[in-house]
Amino acid sequence: MYTQPTALRSVLDHNYLQYCLSEQYDIGQWSECLFWLRGLNDTYRVRTSKGYYILRVYRHEIKEQDVSYELSLLNQLKVLLGSEHTSVAEPIAKKDNHFYTVIEAAEGKRVAVLFRFIQGKENGLHDEKSCYAFGQSAAQLHEAMDQVNLEQPRYVLDCDFLIDQPLERIVNYIGDNHEAASFLQPFAQALKDRIVDAANQGLDFGICHGDMHGNNNAMEQSGHFTHLDFEWSAKGWRAYDLAQVRARKRQQEETKEQLWHALMAGYRSIRTFSEQDEKAIELFVIARRFWVMSLDVAFIPSDNGAIDYSENWLDGFIAEFRKTNIV
Repeated sequence: MYTQPTALRSVLDHNYLQYCLSEQYDIGQWSECLFWLRGLNDTYRVRTSKGYYILRVYRHEIKEQDVSYELSLLNQLKVLLGSEHTSVAEPIAKKDNHFYTVIEAAEGKRVAVLFRFIQGKENGLHDEKSCYAFGQSAAQLHEAMDQVNLEQPRYVLDCDFLIDQPLERIVNYIGDNHEAASFLQPFAQALKDRIVDAANQGLDFGICHGDMHGNNNAMEQSGHFTHLDFEWSAKGWRAYDLAQVRARKRQQEETKEQLWHALMAGYRSIRTFSEQDEKAIELFVIARRFWVMSLDVAFIPSDNGAIDYSENWLDGFIAEFRKTNIV
């Protein structure tokens, strides 16, 4: 008899979520629980007699200790960030003063958290003023993270997380005998060696956001940035955090450099960032792309499907990595 869960990833019915959660919060009568966004996790917009809220239902792989870490970080940052430029998403406490609920789903247990609705819009960082302001906000976030005290166990955004584990995942998917594997293995080792060399010379290390795109991880309103989506937050190199902004593809090629200089000027107006750290950013841009490739692989069975992740997908990444001249 087959005894495993009947689904790898389900979409929970909004009525079920309202039934499970509405009485646990003191936020008024629920009138709407609308499926809002399917990303790595599922997001719903909740409307009550007191206004709008955002409900995040984490995928099954995200465990209670992962969510506990994120919520502890957010609650500390809420206190530490007194800046007029920077804040973070605010989790809403339940009537019992806890911040999350474990819900039964077809695939197993999933964790749900309600957040205060964030006013504002995504800033595309298409002008120097916006980039300078975001650089300041990123620096203020890192500055506050230096003061955070977390006791929960957590992985580290190190070479094992960024390179070793992704390489294993990718090679397992394409097969040891695939010709691309003979390139990816020495490529990954060479990239790792360069990052280790850079780190040995001294790089800023501390809690990172972990997914700092610069547009969909923060909402902006009148120069104030509210940072959200801290799922990947952990200790790591700050150059890795900023590399994610550096690698954005929504800017015009002819303006990328001046916008990047504006962002770094904004960052350095708040917090020190050495030349050595800035040089390492290009390495972490590559490492981030390698990690993203492995993330594609991780979600093929439960979300992406294999049809778009065959030879063309693989060839695109291989061509991209060859251009780096790492090997």
